[in-house]
Amino acid sequence: MEALYKFISGLLVSLVGLFAPIAPMILCTMLFIAVDFLTGVAADRRQALREERTWYFESAKAWRTIRKAALVVVALAMAWLIDSCILDFMNLRLARLFAGFTCGVELWSFLENAAQLSDAPLFEWLRKYVHRRLAQEVGDE
Repeated sequence: MEALYKFISGLLVSLVGLFAPIAPMILCTMLFIAVDFLTGVAADRRQALREERTWYFESAKAWRTIRKAALVVVALAMAWLIDSCILDFMNLRLARLFAGFTCGVELWSFLENAAQLSDAPLFEWLRKYVHRRLAQEVGDE
């Protein structure tokens, strides 16, 4: 039985060591997801107060965010494995690309939430500016 514990602990430590280089990327992405979730809950509450309806926290939305975060971690790990173990000679940086895309989507959602929370023209302007810039870069005007 002791040999089995040593084998399992060695396997776990090996996995942690393999994915250690992307830990900051995972933490950053999780931070973006958490900030978006918290501002989304606050924006939903504010919208309910404006409409004078009863607001309550929905656990389904929280579970959806948890599932999203778990899937993002798995996708980052898979992209990292492609980058580091399979196509390491190509220097694709798929994990960074995916993390950047995910953080960009979460930033966009945060800007929408911030515009709804604050009624500040700055956030609405920022949201429209980012939309215009993306359309220009992609060439999809």
